[in-house]
Parts: sequence; structure tokens; C-alpha cells
Amino acid sequence: MTSSPEASSSFPRLRASLRELSLLDRALYVAVAESETPTLDAGLRRLSLAADKSKLWFGVATAMALLGGPEGRRAAVTGLGSIALASASTNLLAKPLARRRRPGRAEEAHPRHVPMPLSTSFPSGHSASAFAFAEGVSAVVPWAGPGLRLVATAVAESRVHAGVHYPGDVVAGSLIGMTSGEAVVMLVERVRPR
Repeated sequence: MTSSPEASSSFPRLRASLRELSLLDRALYVAVAESETPTLDAGLRRLSLAADKSKLWFGVATAMALLGGPEGRRAAVTGLGSIALASASTNLLAKPLARRRRPGRAEEAHPRHVPMPLSTSFPSGHSASAFAFAEGVSAVVPWAGPGLRLVATAVAESRVHAGVHYPGDVVAGSLIGMTSGEAVVMLVERVRPR
């Protein structure tokens, strides 16, 4: 079986495009790493650490469940279910397949750095969890969506700023998170009693 000329010529183009995207991704990482941002460093570092193991989102979900009545509890459960799917998709499927190394960063400690995770870099689990939670919660309480998405965006940026992810990692993680959140919302709507 022979391949068509169009198919055989598209593979080198695809490889070249992926190589160029990788170069752009690394250049963006270096631009962020070399930017002097002393006013932002401490806050973004704290935000990145607060999002470790989804502590930030568990805290928000707890507050919603305790203070938000039945709607708050439903939003919290949907948000946490969305994190579960995003985390599984990211850590059990995508990271082992991609195996992208973490960025190399300067050896000297910098106020913006967080500890380098042991897992692979692509995609960002922090970004996936952040956007999954925002999508899941905002489907139940839409007024919370803009604020949660803003915080999720800040969490994603904080991971690049802290030197542990390339920009492409957080973009992919964010997309996985949004998709996971929407999938959980659809599932909840199907099984929820009318």
C-alpha cells in the first residue's frame, strides 16, 4: 500500500511546525524567566504553592459547601469532580505519554521559584485542576465563573513565572481542565434527578 504524495509531504511540514512551536515555547519561557518582576514574584509564588495538590480549590469548595446552601454544595461537588477527571487525564494519561522534561532554570535560588516537581512538564496539572474547577463550579453558579477563571489564569501563569513549566504546558493543561469540567457537568446533568 502506497501513501499519497500529499500525505508524505505533510509529515515533514508537521514535524517542522512542531519544532518551531517548541522553539517559540522555549523563547517565551526564557522571556518570562529573564523579566524583572520583583513586585509580582512573591504573590505569584504564593499562589503557585497554594494551588499545590489543589489545596486552594479544596478550600474554595469547602467554603462554598458550608456557606452556599444546596447550590453551593452542588457547585463544590461538581468542581471537585472536575478536578478528579482533569488530574487523572493529566497525570495518568498525558504526562506519561509526553514525557517532556521540566525547564532548566538557573541554579541560584530566585524569589519567584517554587520547588521543582519530580513529574514531567507537559501538561501542567496545576493549570488543568484550576480550569477544571472553574468550569465545574461556574456551570452551577455562573456568577462565580469570571472570578474563578481569572484566578485559574493566574495559577497557570504562576507556574511559568515560578520556572516549573513552559507556556505550552499550561495552555495544554488549561484545555484539559476546561474539557474535563465540561465533561463532568454533562455527566452530572445526565444523572441528576429532575
